[in-house]
Amino acid sequence: MDSTDSSRAFVKDVKRLVVKVGTAVVTRSDGRLALGRLGALLEQLKELNSQGFEIILVSSGAVGVGRQRLRYRKLVNSSLADLQKPQNELDGKACAAVGQSSLMALYDTLFSQLDVTSSQLLVTDSDFRDEDFRKQLYDTVQSLLDLRVIPIFNENDAVSTRKAPYEDSSGIFWDNDSLAGLLALELKADLLVLLSDVEGLYSGPPSEPNSKLIHTYIRAKHQAEITFGDKSRVGRGGMTAKVNAAYCAACAGIPVVITSGFAMDSIIKVLEGKRVGTLFHRDAHLWVKQVGAREMAVAARESSRRLQALQSQDRRKILLDVADALEANESLIKVENEADVAAAQEAGYAKSLVSRLALKPGKISSLAKSIRILADMEEPIGQILKRTELADGLILEKTSCPLGVLLIVFESRPDALVQIASLAIRSGNGLLLKGGKEAMRSNAILHKVITSAIPDTVGEKLIGLVTSREEIPDLLKLDDVIDLVIPRGSNKLVSQIKESTKIPVLGHADGICHVYVDKSANLDVAKNIVIDAKIDYPAACNAMETLLVHKDLACNGALNELVVELQHEGVGLFGGPRASKLLKIPETRLFHHEYNSMVCTVEIVDDVRAAIDHIHQHGSAHTDCIVAEDQKVAETFLCQVDSAAVFHNASTRFCDGARFGLGAEVGISTSRIHARGPVGVEGLLTTRWILRGNGHVVDGDQGVVYTHKNLALQS
Repeated sequence: MDSTDSSRAFVKDVKRLVVKVGTAVVTRSDGRLALGRLGALLEQLKELNSQGFEIILVSSGAVGVGRQRLRYRKLVNSSLADLQKPQNELDGKACAAVGQSSLMALYDTLFSQLDVTSSQLLVTDSDFRDEDFRKQLYDTVQSLLDLRVIPIFNENDAVSTRKAPYEDSSGIFWDNDSLAGLLALELKADLLVLLSDVEGLYSGPPSEPNSKLIHTYIRAKHQAEITFGDKSRVGRGGMTAKVNAAYCAACAGIPVVITSGFAMDSIIKVLEGKRVGTLFHRDAHLWVKQVGAREMAVAARESSRRLQALQSQDRRKILLDVADALEANESLIKVENEADVAAAQEAGYAKSLVSRLALKPGKISSLAKSIRILADMEEPIGQILKRTELADGLILEKTSCPLGVLLIVFESRPDALVQIASLAIRSGNGLLLKGGKEAMRSNAILHKVITSAIPDTVGEKLIGLVTSREEIPDLLKLDDVIDLVIPRGSNKLVSQIKESTKIPVLGHADGICHVYVDKSANLDVAKNIVIDAKIDYPAACNAMETLLVHKDLACNGALNELVVELQHEGVGLFGGPRASKLLKIPETRLFHHEYNSMVCTVEIVDDVRAAIDHIHQHGSAHTDCIVAEDQKVAETFLCQVDSAAVFHNASTRFCDGARFGLGAEVGISTSRIHARGPVGVEGLLTTRWILRGNGHVVDGDQGVVYTHKNLALQS
């Protein structure tokens, strides 16, 4: 039974309403008119008309009806030989012309049986550019309504200047949904009802078992959560078009309800204030209590405790289910990601950001593989790290446990969401995620796919997706319920977060990675490492940004060879004072600079100690590499460079959680407390003490004989 909804109290003031009926409602699956459905709809309109409501009907379906009739006519007039030839698609405008008269004849016949008079008004987009037309339209409709006549509108597709009825989405209105919204505004309607072939707007494709009907649409909450399926089997835009039209009308002050045109009394129920369909209202955000930052963090903590209570194999199964869900939904993820990439390109974002944003072919499979590797790793929770006998029968254990609730703020890279979420599940932590607006659609679908794989015994609130940047300041104040913040992004982002919270922050502000080529280096090895470190993925934080070269290599031609290799690969070069003068390249204004692109800085140094000093002065303590055959020089570099990761004869690109065998990473930390370098599961754990006694008491230590004996570990 449909209950009355207090948020729909506005219906008591409704007098004039626009009802839009879609092609999927007007026609059957075979393209023929749905006479029974239309009859039931018109009976509702007749009842409302007799009660004094002013009804304006916007009807789709003319093109579909016309196509059906013309196909039949073509079949009747064709010979057997004609039918065996390839059949050309019928002209959409011709279909519209034929179908319009058929559709209106049916409306007129059915309404006449109900003792209701209807009228036809065909409009085109260009009509609404004329102020005189718009005024005359209002006056004409007003006269019709005064006479209890129901005006029936449709776009005049037969003479429309659009390229084709189903293709062109330009102009003041672009389909009958947007026409209905426009008419509701022009004709001063009190309510717009959009009839669909489903009950309303769902959180995902209605056929999916986990999709839920959204009763009141709140853009800030639902825009990022909704996943649209395929467009309608007929018509132009399906639910996407309805949502756009409904939102625009609601913003203009006209309430809108999207509901089923298949139900016998859906419009009457809407006007009775029943909770049917999906409501769009300008004030909707004021009616629905939003989940606050604290509630979201507390819910994540409660879910994490339920996750920790599971058996190890059950936590492992969740990860395997997540991997399977990602692969099963790859096509859907791809569509949403491509939309983000296209929007970012249109907005003029930097190429490096667009590169990080795109989920390249094979990325979902790679992420799923990483998750399965993570699932097969040793159980991290509850590991006994140390056992000590304090006294006879009094055993102390130091064990691993989750940190609690993590807040991850990241930019651009939607694949980071997958890695972070899988690590949180493996380590038993609750998680709050805030991605960049440029990846909004990608993040929303990935979050939805991942949380759908989390069983109800744990709860999908284990991983919360923060959709508004306005919530971040509130979250950063919750040092009593959020245990660690990990920012992944620009120097500005990391600095802002560090300055805004008391919660411990783990991460790095810059990735100023160096490769130092010593005079003892094998030149071929050096070339391979330098090229890989720069061009393998220039936008990564572990890409080389500065090439340091021993001064002897500037004299023997080796520096020139390295520079030629870089330029051949399309790398732009800036130089320090010495290199720019020698190589005739522009001088860099700042050594501490992260390009994140096919550009790097080159400088000449006297020796390994000068290279170390340069790195300490201008680097970011991320990842630095030496290329050298002299082992003593290499050991000096490895021991004295104070960075999170220091390599000998290996590309800086190896500094990565997956490549380190961590399964994945939440980020790379340049902090010196808790975790440093690529942070995997281990970096998301802390410890606690378990003491097992047998009635032991302290009693001033009078009766306790302390042994403090180290015991063998046992699982």
